[in-house]
Amino acid sequence: MASQISTLALTVVRAAEEGGEGGVNPWLVGAGTLAFLLFLLIALVWFGGGREHS
Repeated sequence: MASQISTLALTVVRAAEEGGEGGVNPWLVGAGTLAFLLFLLIALVWFGGGREHS
């Protein structure tokens, strides 16, 4: 039981020490989020552009 815990702890420490080499590029996530939010802003302006103020 103790060896399983130490092996698990060692695996967690090794995973935490690895630099962000894997995974998704954060620049792509940011660019995608920005494009989505700009699309929502343009859609909101387009939808509300033809309405008169009350």
